[in-house]
Amino acid sequence: MTAPKPVEVVIGGLRLLISSDHSAEYTAEVAAHFDRAVQKIRAALPTVDAHRAAILAGFAVTDELFQARQAAAVTDRRVEAVAERLTRLVSPKE
Repeated sequence: MTAPKPVEVVIGGLRLLISSDHSAEYTAEVAAHFDRAVQKIRAALPTVDAHRAAILAGFAVTDELFQARQAAAVTDRRVEAVAERLTRLVSPKE
């Protein structure tokens, strides 16, 4: 396995070198997503300092993660229910 290569990204106007086990493209995409969250916070709260904007952006991104997990759990339950109904429909009757 090769060592991770640093990827240069910009978050909140700061150039950073990020090393990751993921591809450079994936790392850049994640950084861009977080940067958009920081910029959204700064646009909504122009007087907030960079540190607080980063913390609020981290909270917003974590909220997105939790909402996605909840939605996935609902979908999983629906798929399981449909699979159970289909199994009953196609299973031989005793």
